[in-house]
Amino acid sequence: MEPIRQADAAAFAQGGAPLANAMIDESGMRVGFDRRRGRAAGINPSGRYEPISRHVFDDGWSTLEELPPFKTEVQVEKPRTIITRNSSPDISFDRSINPYRGCEHGCVYCFARPTHAYMGMSPGLDFESKLFAKPDAARLLERELAKPGYEPRTIAIGTNTDPYQPVERQWRIMREVLEVLEAHDHPVGVVTKSALVTRDIDILGRMAEKGLAKVALSITTLDRKLARTMEPRAATPPKRLEALRTLSDAGIPASVMIGPVIPGLTDQEVERILESAHAAGAREAGYIILRLPLEVSPIFKDWLLRHYPDRYRHVISLIRSMRGGKDYDAEWGKRMKGAGPYAWQIGRRFEIAAKRLGLNAEKQRLRSDLFKKPGGGAEQLMLL
Repeated sequence: MEPIRQADAAAFAQGGAPLANAMIDESGMRVGFDRRRGRAAGINPSGRYEPISRHVFDDGWSTLEELPPFKTEVQVEKPRTIITRNSSPDISFDRSINPYRGCEHGCVYCFARPTHAYMGMSPGLDFESKLFAKPDAARLLERELAKPGYEPRTIAIGTNTDPYQPVERQWRIMREVLEVLEAHDHPVGVVTKSALVTRDIDILGRMAEKGLAKVALSITTLDRKLARTMEPRAATPPKRLEALRTLSDAGIPASVMIGPVIPGLTDQEVERILESAHAAGAREAGYIILRLPLEVSPIFKDWLLRHYPDRYRHVISLIRSMRGGKDYDAEWGKRMKGAGPYAWQIGRRFEIAAKRLGLNAEKQRLRSDLFKKPGGGAEQLMLL
């Protein structure tokens, strides 16, 4: 059963009064505005693996407990390994690192939200307020790079949750990871929505001189108001463009990722985003179509109904037209770009604009031949 009914959307579109300071999840529970201020998600449904779910309702006695606002909490996670491998045929990397689990940026459309269910938490508000940090990441990385038979290839960072989300200012895990990669001349590709990436321009600049680093800034919209509600704790669009310029001026290959393109809401901005990014120094570009796997679908629908009720039916209709009539199609080769006439149109518009601007004329290939295995020389000397 859909948590947001079409009838609800129709009522809003026809001028119906919004449900004040509240949202709907699949149980009918509402999360008050004061509790979720500064967050994108409006619901906090139980994880799909949990044996029970909690439901809040008013029994008429007006004795509902006053609950505190959702504040950012960080727990320490101690994984056994830090490099995540994948064999997906439709992505360009086979390994990645996630210094954090969960993301304070709180992008309402984030396809990584369902991973919080594995921790017994909600992909909704919990995902953006209850985070996990991996302070041992640098140590684990060095140990894995030293393993016999390790073959270096570009490590992607920021493909799941943002390594430069606000808590990185305190934890500095991403910087420690970069220090290890630089020490051993290992290639890295970074994707972020944060201007904090410029903090590490010293390391990235030295690596870029050797052909070992590149950075992509993800820009969804140039509309500050839309960005504020959709990705509330990420850097503003102008700040991301400024970061692109700073990286480019420092000689670091910089690119723009329009991620995601939201049909009926942000797809009209494709050309303007590419033009702005190119003017800021980007020389490569890419895009993905909005993905709504598992719990992301009701979270995004709830957000859309609250902020753009007049567009609800149109946006959802376009999404389904690109996903075989469903909210999401996970088939490889289709999940990133969608299918059908509307998806084709977005793709052609992107290609034409990119070609006109000279984007992707040459793609930077990172080197892996400079890799130095950790501890190799030191261990040999100790044996003598």
